[in-house]
Amino acid sequence: MIKRADEVELMAQSGRLLAGVFAHLDTLQLAGMSTMEVNDLVERHIVQELGARPASKGQYGYAYALNASINQVVCHGVPSAREVLRDGDIVNFDITLEKHGWIADSSKTYLVGKVSPAAQRLVQATYDAMWRGIAAVRPGARLGDVGHAIERHARRCGYSVVRDYCGHGIGREMHEPPQVLHWGRPDTGTVLREGMVFTIEPMLNEGRHGVRTLDDGWTVVTADGRLSAQFEHTVAVTRHGVRVLTLRPGERPPV
Repeated sequence: MIKRADEVELMAQSGRLLAGVFAHLDTLQLAGMSTMEVNDLVERHIVQELGARPASKGQYGYAYALNASINQVVCHGVPSAREVLRDGDIVNFDITLEKHGWIADSSKTYLVGKVSPAAQRLVQATYDAMWRGIAAVRPGARLGDVGHAIERHARRCGYSVVRDYCGHGIGREMHEPPQVLHWGRPDTGTVLREGMVFTIEPMLNEGRHGVRTLDDGWTVVTADGRLSAQFEHTVAVTRHGVRVLTLRPGERPPV
């Protein structure tokens, strides 16, 4: 769905608010906190301080304001009072925010305390892969160019790209066309046009790309039990390139 300029501005407002939520998370000492504590803190911040709505709550029957995906959890990790973050963990917080009817979606993988060099490398490679994909966005490019840029970087770093989940169009609904795959061939797929808004949210695994879903029906883990990391931004195709609507304060593209 193509968004008008005024609609993109409303989405940018939601994106700025969501970026501020992550800035707030950046100040927390995560070690020793439960994922439910983080969830409750984020929900209070969104509702009480920002006057907005956590868009994931109630979506498809989901009951929480965020996903919390630790270590081998690829995505859709469910917050729990029993799940306490510990020194050496990596955790992805995936948060959506709706303001004035428009939704922004973003995620960030955090390093908890002293994390192994291997985990640090995976997290950095995933962040860089997301930005490789973002850098491929411009009018006239194709979604295959975006996926190819992400997958090429992941492979160069020795990682696999999860294929079971993808980015998506976004606007008044959390999930809109098109699907944004994080792998692909150049010059294939949907042609990008000014006004398109979608997420880019690669998930990179240390091992193979296979995943499985746990019995709770939500939590997705790596099939081989190795680490996974994810980053996500909501972006808009502009006349001359790309605008990152969820860019966080002080964040600068590494590529």
